[in-house]
Amino acid sequence: MMTTDARTNRAGAGNTQAQADLYRPASSILELRSVSCAYEPARPAVHDISFLAREGEILCLLGPSGCGKTTILRAIAGFEPVRSGEIFLSGRLVSSSGHTIPTEERHVGMVFQEYALFPHLRVADNIAFGLRHLSKGERRNRVQEMLCLTGLEGFERRYPHELSGGQQQRVALSRALVQNPVVLLLDEPFSNLDPDMASRMRQELHVLLRRMKTTTILVTHDHDEAFAMADRIAVLNKGALEQMDTPEQIYHVPATPFVADFVGQADFIPGQVRSGTVHTELGEFPDTLQSAEGASVVVMIRPDDIHAVPDRSAGSRIVARQFRGSENLYTIRLPSGQLVHSSESSTSVYQEGAAVELRVSATHTVIFREAPPA
Repeated sequence: MMTTDARTNRAGAGNTQAQADLYRPASSILELRSVSCAYEPARPAVHDISFLAREGEILCLLGPSGCGKTTILRAIAGFEPVRSGEIFLSGRLVSSSGHTIPTEERHVGMVFQEYALFPHLRVADNIAFGLRHLSKGERRNRVQEMLCLTGLEGFERRYPHELSGGQQQRVALSRALVQNPVVLLLDEPFSNLDPDMASRMRQELHVLLRRMKTTTILVTHDHDEAFAMADRIAVLNKGALEQMDTPEQIYHVPATPFVADFVGQADFIPGQVRSGTVHTELGEFPDTLQSAEGASVVVMIRPDDIHAVPDRSAGSRIVARQFRGSENLYTIRLPSGQLVHSSESSTSVYQEGAAVELRVSATHTVIFREAPPA
């Protein structure tokens, strides 16, 4: 027996210029309007991208490798030309097909994956590299301030090779932030760190950016990193913007099957519409898509929506268990052969082959007209 208690949300698409207009406050610092970039004329790397970042906001560009997120970052910095569309910084046009402001005049800070520190310069000199227009005293004061903010006091005379990966990242961040950039651009800055160090650095950086009220664009392929850091997330796929929203909305109400699958474990259960209700193997759900009678749809369900209860008479069987510390993730085969997943507490240990009844308590179920490609 399978029971459901579902509140179903309809997910919409079309998150381009209309989406940007939805989030257009007077304090916007960065705006992209229908931006396209291409390395080859017939193959655009990004197409018709529109969004804006508000003052002090941390905005994440999330997507798989090759989706165009780094291309967008480089276009904002002025490293890549814009084929069509426009980019504005603080209301000033900096990129279009016929107009480009040089990178050095955009007043942006950028931290690369490799940090790009000068190996022959000490920490203090690396941080001060872009402050040559200031007096010696002003440079010293600004560098000392960043050393304090980033926890690098006492390391100012060391060379990069004498630092840990986390310390090198702090130096790269300090060098970018010391110039008070209009926008800070981060290109997968935690990719060279081990998981524990990356987690600590995310927390430290989040606190620092909040304290400095720095508008930040972060590029990553890690949805956990995006959820931990971002005020809003722009999910990219094959050069297009699939959805832009808060981390909570991205996870609970994904606009497309791709977003649903990319930002976390998701199961797609086929169903058929009868009398305004979607009938599935896991129970019945409201048809908020208002589909035609008899239409085939799919229901997206997360593992935390499904609760497994041992029942020898049940037709579903556990086929695998993954221990994840605080939880067990079970793979369960339904009578039809469809596989679904259930997230249970770490103390709920069931053997492979055990029969279980599935109870669905779906607070964020989403219905799509089709499932993502396998």
